[in-house]
Amino acid sequence: MAEVAESKPVVDVSPKKRLTALLLCLFLGGLGIHRFYVGKVGTGILWLLTLGILGIGALVDLIMIIVGSFKDKEGKVLTEW
Repeated sequence: MAEVAESKPVVDVSPKKRLTALLLCLFLGGLGIHRFYVGKVGTGILWLLTLGILGIGALVDLIMIIVGSFKDKEGKVLTEW
């Protein structure tokens, strides 16, 4: 009887570093600098003008970076620390 190997879904990995994004978000999240870092210029400008959408958007981004679900502009996940 042949065994079927379990296949894991292929996830594109971003060349951007998760630790860098985390530190930028932690210290400059209200200015959206972490979004500029990953290439999300449009939302980076929005974060800059609204102070991270009054801090709520920056907090959501911080949590997403910590749990590993934050993506760059190409939709690739930031996984490497």
